[in-house]
Amino acid sequence: MSSEFKNGVKDGIPIALGYFAVSFSLGITMVSAEITAAEGTVMSLTNLTSAGEFAGVRIIAVSGTIMEMILTQLIINLRYSLMSLSLSQKLDENVKFWQKLIIAFGNTDEIFAVAMNHQKNLTFRYMIGLQSLPIVGWTGGTLLGIVACNLLPGRVSVAMNVMLYGMFIAIVVPAARKSRPVLLISILAIFLSCLFRYVPFLKNVSDGISIIICTVLAAVIGAVFFPVKTVEEIEEEEEGKIK
Repeated sequence: MSSEFKNGVKDGIPIALGYFAVSFSLGITMVSAEITAAEGTVMSLTNLTSAGEFAGVRIIAVSGTIMEMILTQLIINLRYSLMSLSLSQKLDENVKFWQKLIIAFGNTDEIFAVAMNHQKNLTFRYMIGLQSLPIVGWTGGTLLGIVACNLLPGRVSVAMNVMLYGMFIAIVVPAARKSRPVLLISILAIFLSCLFRYVPFLKNVSDGISIIICTVLAAVIGAVFFPVKTVEEIEEEEEGKIK
């Protein structure tokens, strides 16, 4: 076993542990959507995307259409194309095209962040090592979540669905406390979701379409009113503070 692969596996351990916890909640959600253990395991093994798979399970649960599924996944997972373009610039020149396709499959937010912070050029062996345990953690967590939920009494299984909301709170709250734009956009997204839930003519819109509308509107408003600052703008602000 090469040192590059070992280093990748080592760097992927924290990601795998996090994925296991999140996908366990996903497995519980799949039970309420009447997805079997075999179906859920295959879904997680072939779709390494937390937000995309959670949204997909919700659309399945409400019997959404194929078009709703396609549009939702396109919007949620579009960022991966940008991350893959950026990651490709750091890949070792010896990485072949078919190897890049394999790497692209497992290019998630967390794996991308770790890979970009890696000091050396990214070899194929390092990337395979980095992605292997997170894939196992994501798939295994989903399977165990479904199995555990099926073995537990009905009331306990229903109560465990609260874990999903706790997970989202744990993700959003720390970021919202550090960033005012994140807080405001999160509140806006909640407000828009409430409109589609309670306003008479809006609540007839399917869950799949409402997810798409809320996501796009919140993202567009955030981009317009809270654009990400360029490196030059940040440097100018720091120089101004020093002066």
